Amino acid sequence: MRTITIDIINEEAIHLLKDMELLKLIRLRQVDIGHKDWSKYKGAMSKQPIEEVDQQLKEIRSECG
Repeated sequence: MRTITIDIINEEAIHLLKDMELLKLIRLRQVDIGHKDWSKYKGAMSKQPIEEVDQQLKEIRSECG
């Protein structure tokens, strides 16, 4: 079995794919597009006390304003 990703351009394609699933030619799985693999970002930023972050934000805002 192989897994591929396709982009649906025309909604009629969904009906065709569902028909193929009924014929047991393919299996459709819904994938949550909004789900991201956040694990690759883990540790990208170091933990800081809230006061320090707040101070940095104030500095940035004063430079931009």
